[in-house]
Amino acid sequence: MNIKFLETFVWVARLKSFRLTAEKLFTTQASISSRIAALEDEMGVRLFVRDPKGVSLTSEGQRVLEYAERIMDTMQSMKAVIKDPRQVRGRIRIGAMDTVIHTWLSPLVTRLMECYPALEIELSADTASNLCSQLEKGYQDIIFQTDILRLDSVRNTLLTRYPMHWVVRTGSAYDRDYASLDDLSQERIVTFSRNSRPHQDILNLLHSANIVSPRINCVNSASAITRLVRDGFGIGAMPAALVQGELTQGTLRLVDGVPLPSVMDIVASWRTGAGMERVEDIVSLTREVVDEFVAQLPAQYRLAADAGATGCQ
Repeated sequence: MNIKFLETFVWVARLKSFRLTAEKLFTTQASISSRIAALEDEMGVRLFVRDPKGVSLTSEGQRVLEYAERIMDTMQSMKAVIKDPRQVRGRIRIGAMDTVIHTWLSPLVTRLMECYPALEIELSADTASNLCSQLEKGYQDIIFQTDILRLDSVRNTLLTRYPMHWVVRTGSAYDRDYASLDDLSQERIVTFSRNSRPHQDILNLLHSANIVSPRINCVNSASAITRLVRDGFGIGAMPAALVQGELTQGTLRLVDGVPLPSVMDIVASWRTGAGMERVEDIVSLTREVVDEFVAQLPAQYRLAADAGATGCQ
């Protein structure tokens, strides 16, 4: 039985699309259809039901999938035993939201290049919502964002948690004492993109204090938020870890004595199953990098997270 055909079958079953599987395996839809047809002929059963909504497994296909994934697991385990990680080739697609890009993504890429010098790394920056959609559709292998993604064959792990703070430019009109959350909410607030987790948390905080019409300016770029706050445009609602350099230099300062939005979770989400073992290793490596980054933050900029540490796998 052709192992490539089995791999194709497993990916069609996961992605529920011949087109997405073709993109994943760098081939054509016609080639994917041919492989599945050959596999069905060899087994004498239909593996998929095709309709306008996509493809779904038949009952026979579901049984075949269990065995196919075991075979793929065995193949990957065998390759891992005999292969030096430094010789691992291929491509890993990583999607990250801006907060990750401006904190620990660069150290992660450096570590990946050390452990897997022959691996191609494809990076994408986007909002948490878009990244979740991309992972679901098979366009990403690992994503770093704010939400637990509850999908079949997707695993999640909490990497770290950043306390949120109110941040102002030192010496600006916003650099003053605030008597209450209501007092602060009279000013212009600058935060992350509309309907993001931080935006929703800020709305919930203000609404719970019966503040109905706050002036919230949503920006989908962490660097743009930082620049606007640094230029005195408004009060930033962001993790201090994102602007620790400006805080150390005294360009920005934290507002004290006012209730803060909920902490920002940073979550890794990735697909599991046969053929994804290397992704699991990279997630473990990511946890090590994040732990090292968080450990060097001032205590008030971080919260402890249940993250382990491991080296190159």
